[in-house]
Amino acid sequence: MINVDDKISCCGCQACYNICPKGAIEMVEDEKGFKYPKVDNEKCINCGLCEKACPMLNEAKRENNPRAFACMNKDEEIRKQSTSGGIFTLLATAIINDGGVVFGACFDEDFGVHHTYCEKIEDLGQYRSSKYLQSDIGLSYKNAKEFLDQGRKVLFTGTPCHIEALKSFLGKDYDNLYLQDIICHGVPSPLVWDKYRAYREEIASSKTSSMSFRSKKDTTWSSYNVDFEFKDGSEYKKYHKYDAYMRAFLKHLSLREACTECKFKRNNRFSDITLADFWGIKNVKPEMDDGKGTSLVIVNSKKGQELFDKINDLMVCEEVEFDKAIAGNPSFNTTSKANPNSDKFFSELKNGGDFESLANKYAPKSSTITKMKRKVKGIIKKVLKK
Repeated sequence: MINVDDKISCCGCQACYNICPKGAIEMVEDEKGFKYPKVDNEKCINCGLCEKACPMLNEAKRENNPRAFACMNKDEEIRKQSTSGGIFTLLATAIINDGGVVFGACFDEDFGVHHTYCEKIEDLGQYRSSKYLQSDIGLSYKNAKEFLDQGRKVLFTGTPCHIEALKSFLGKDYDNLYLQDIICHGVPSPLVWDKYRAYREEIASSKTSSMSFRSKKDTTWSSYNVDFEFKDGSEYKKYHKYDAYMRAFLKHLSLREACTECKFKRNNRFSDITLADFWGIKNVKPEMDDGKGTSLVIVNSKKGQELFDKINDLMVCEEVEFDKAIAGNPSFNTTSKANPNSDKFFSELKNGGDFESLANKYAPKSSTITKMKRKVKGIIKKVLKK
């Protein structure tokens, strides 16, 4: 049976929960708000399926020849609603137009994040834009298998560990399955997110009506805002580097422990397509840097290329050298380092610490001196390259 002795050995993918034939596994939150499997020994029949489905216990390798592209959806409205270049919507629309189903992460009514599926193009909006916390998979792997066994096409989107978990859960290849992952920095705690949202609502004296981690309202794509809208009509909007939640995330204070030793960040991925922001586009393809969002699309398989070719006429697209494409996205194959203050942050937050004060304490805003040092380092690097 599955047994989590060390929390760094569990990524929370929920493959074990989905595959248990007796429903003997429950996903239980720990003190940091992350879910881990708990086995009911009375129900368990020791079939071993949970261990076989675990991507952390069964590390797989794949050799492929990924190709990289800079892309922008020609539909400006869709691109405006999307985190970067709006390519997910094109891929998902192509699958639904073929009678398929799309799985993705969305907010629920309480602004938690979980995986669901949709079969209508008009429902794809819920999956657009980034959600910076761990998505609760629920029974999405089982649901995906049911659709696949019916012969329907399925596009399953998620983090790299979600993709490998689904592959392990299924135990075989499906020609009608399309896998799309993202370049993942790591997943923050849902508990931290709940605490932060409650903090924002307390200050606003109003409940959240909508929010975006990557709002393009009144800003450019690369200078994105955290944007809360409240039911009383008020709004909170901050550049991400000055927002307490985002600083805690980007400084690795709120990440799941397994994310600090991620096994799934690699050049040779099991997804068919990888999507991300094309950070550094101005240095690689400056003509595609209009401030409205550019997607980095990495095609990892023949199946991914076939799907990508279907949407070619609906986007502006340029192939780029792979190494140059991922240069601005170190999270593609580099693990986020553990923050030594993470446990202190969680402990003080759980004991009633003020969110803003804790963020300022453990994830301080960059000082003017630090910014100047970065600029000087950047200038030196450019000079040395010449």
